[in-house]
Amino acid sequence: MQQKRPRLLDLCCKAGGTGMGFYRAGFEVVGVDIEPQPNYPFEFYQADALTFSLSGFDVVHVSPPCPGYSQATSFHRGARKKHPLLIGVFRERLQASGLLYVIENVEKAKPHMQNPILLCGEMFGLRTYRHRLFESNVALQVPFHPEHVIPVAGPGAIARAGEYWSVGGHFGQKERAQREALGVDWMKTQEEIANAIPPVYGEWVGRQLLQALGTRRQAIRIQMCACGCGQMARTPTGSGRPGRYASGACQKRVKRAQRVHVRKFVTDVAG
Repeated sequence: MQQKRPRLLDLCCKAGGTGMGFYRAGFEVVGVDIEPQPNYPFEFYQADALTFSLSGFDVVHVSPPCPGYSQATSFHRGARKKHPLLIGVFRERLQASGLLYVIENVEKAKPHMQNPILLCGEMFGLRTYRHRLFESNVALQVPFHPEHVIPVAGPGAIARAGEYWSVGGHFGQKERAQREALGVDWMKTQEEIANAIPPVYGEWVGRQLLQALGTRRQAIRIQMCACGCGQMARTPTGSGRPGRYASGACQKRVKRAQRVHVRKFVTDVAG
């Protein structure tokens, strides 16, 4: 019998570069984006990522819109004010969910992120540097980061021999650019390719999330009932958090004991 894949929600997914990496790592991936994504390679919903239900998922990944953080936006007077900064908003929601999560963004977003790691195409043998930051509530490991010695073709230019792709602007040879620079072969438009995260980044992070998820599930399986009955606590269906009680009766027993303790405390203080 084939083992069921853990479910990962890919918010602000675009054309699915990171999502493909999570799939290759071993997740079932579902994408959500406010804009249509006809070339997203997995199950997709056009919806608001800030309100889409997190129920039924084991892990959440989000790539908040980056223009408000990016260096390119700073070149245009007043442009940054037009783009909301949503990393903190998403973080609050994800932390409240109790699920494992990862937040991705550009290098200039670092002041807004909490202990992110940096991934680079040079770490994985790609023909691009494309630095991206990843924040998580899992301690992520980082590959060795080689020194950048190979020059990069300018924005919009086709990389020649001995050059890396910048994959930005209005560039030609889309198929070659996405294959050599990003390790992608399903995207169709320049915008999709220019915004894409190399799948290998998602695979690197995803394998670590899988390991952490396995550890969490093991901890959930051996959580003992809070009432002291010696039975294992049940894990709530679809929950990312450990259960506390073996049964409803155990929960009532603990609540009753807490009420008795409060009444005794109040009586002692009043006396």
